[in-house]
Amino acid sequence: MSKKGAAQHRQFTVGNHTISYELRRTRRRTIGLLITDEGLRVSVPQWVAQGDIDRVLHDRSKWIQRRLQAWQERQARLQAERTRWEDGGRLPYLGVDIPFRLHAGPTTYFDGSLENPVPGDTLWLTLPAQANEQQIRDSVLSWLQQQASREIGVRLERALQHTGLEIRRWRLSSAATRWGSCSSQGNIMLNWRLIHFSGHIIDYVIIHELAHLREMNHGPGFWAQVERYMPHYRSARDALRRVDPASLPTFPET
Repeated sequence: MSKKGAAQHRQFTVGNHTISYELRRTRRRTIGLLITDEGLRVSVPQWVAQGDIDRVLHDRSKWIQRRLQAWQERQARLQAERTRWEDGGRLPYLGVDIPFRLHAGPTTYFDGSLENPVPGDTLWLTLPAQANEQQIRDSVLSWLQQQASREIGVRLERALQHTGLEIRRWRLSSAATRWGSCSSQGNIMLNWRLIHFSGHIIDYVIIHELAHLREMNHGPGFWAQVERYMPHYRSARDALRRVDPASLPTFPET
């Protein structure tokens, strides 16, 4: 029997398909199957024999194949969506996919409405034609965070006026997994990466956090507060839930 917690790489065959997986023996009481970024992981109790593992894998083979296919499709989609840090690359800004170009002018500028961008608007970065990926990435990050501070600040102030609520202070965050937070002291944090999304989604996250000033939970009373301040919040909430964070541009600071 393998050492507890040590990973073993094994395979099983279904029809003409050979599927590789990582086997881990843990303290869990049942056999668990999980599709990770590395593929199929099988976690089993210490006492389970290989024959029992093989039977479970074959019994669940259709589920495993469907999930692996979905994972492969997701990886292909993310690869296609991955930002190219070069002249002509693209990124989401306020829900619109905009290109960024390099130019020799004195300043970085956006040739459309910062508040209401439309397809075709372009971000012009004041960088030389030979700028490398890191220089372009840093320039885009600086511009995006400036816009986030402005746009999110304006929308937060508008929401405070709309709800009549008061906060102690707010700031932008670079959290990896949270779009916003609210403390019982009235401190609000909003993820600067919200600048990638449409204004409707940004407003929803702001209202969501402000509702916590009245209900520090996610119970029925909380959602009643959200609906009171934003009657059509569900469409924005559902759209945000469908977002795969891995599909957004990546920066070393986030």
